[in-house]
Amino acid sequence: MQIETTTEQELRTTFASAVDLTVGAEEELVLLDPDDLGFAPRGAELLAALEAPHRFKPELPAAALEVVTDVCRDADEVVDQLRAGRRRLLEVADAAGVLVLASGTHPLSVSADPAPGDRNAELTEEYGQAARLGALAFGLHVHVGVTGADRAVALADGLRSYLPVIAALAANAPCLGGRDTGFWSVRPKLAELFPRQGVPPVLSTPAAYAALLDWGRPSGAIPDARHLWWEVRPHPTYGTVEVRVADQPTRVDDSGAVVAVVHALAALLLHRLDRDGELPVHPTIRIQENRWRALRHGLDGSLLDVETGEPSGTRTVVGGLLDELEPFARTHGGSRGSAQARALLRRNGTERQRAVLAERGAHGLTRWLVAETRADLHLVP
Repeated sequence: MQIETTTEQELRTTFASAVDLTVGAEEELVLLDPDDLGFAPRGAELLAALEAPHRFKPELPAAALEVVTDVCRDADEVVDQLRAGRRRLLEVADAAGVLVLASGTHPLSVSADPAPGDRNAELTEEYGQAARLGALAFGLHVHVGVTGADRAVALADGLRSYLPVIAALAANAPCLGGRDTGFWSVRPKLAELFPRQGVPPVLSTPAAYAALLDWGRPSGAIPDARHLWWEVRPHPTYGTVEVRVADQPTRVDDSGAVVAVVHALAALLLHRLDRDGELPVHPTIRIQENRWRALRHGLDGSLLDVETGEPSGTRTVVGGLLDELEPFARTHGGSRGSAQARALLRRNGTERQRAVLAERGAHGLTRWLVAETRADLHLVP
């Protein structure tokens, strides 16, 4: 197993050269067999046929690929690059006779085979069957550039409280094994089969972050920062804070909505941090309670005020946050995504999936998701 060190000084050096509020994203897309709609483990084959390999990456499942953007100025540029990346992937997949699906889960799936490669072999060896079940989870990851390691750690700590709000808005994973699980988002529960998932601990300082990595390195439990799979984390390679809480949206514009919300939220919190010198940091147990509520009941449920414990309807909480973020979205180039976030608040991915499931069944839902994945890419079916 490859071991990579990350010292406090390395963290400070990386984030010292980072640019505030640059933004990028990674989408995890699923490859399907057109006949039975099962997984098509052909990621390596398609990856070899794709140009601009830096824009596509392998994933843990052999039947998945990741579309990656460059470092962008704003959320609108991110969604343009995601659309171009999806279009190119769909063109290659069409030529290979493979379908592409974007969703937090594959509605029919029960297990996934890992892709070849040393790192995936190590994960499978360490985590066993969990690697096959956890590989059923597909998410959208958003990176926001932050200048200064202290500010990056403070932002990650502050963002923890908002993870359930983002999760509820972006929920797009109600089904598994051909059935509605009852969760608005079952994907994070699958991901929990791996360690170091969900709401992260309070990191407090770059020194404490580096010390955690030092502690986990000798045993091989945490060989590098990539094995911290929390829903938000400072990324020591890219100089970003990475938000990993969202289910993979089906439409590109919905991905743009999530990117715009995360980007504007980071801008708001950095503004407060620079003004006040600190951000509120709340106990993990309170955030975990809201996380459960978001995953189980989604936008139809309620969230608890992290200070007082008073419940409010989740749609009201999300709507209030979008109101607060609106000026930051306009200032930082997320106007299109901000408008689409309002549409998601009215009817998000899980609500759309459940309506189709009720009408067409699980196979019909899967084919609908395939059609929706390519709907705005201007490709011939």
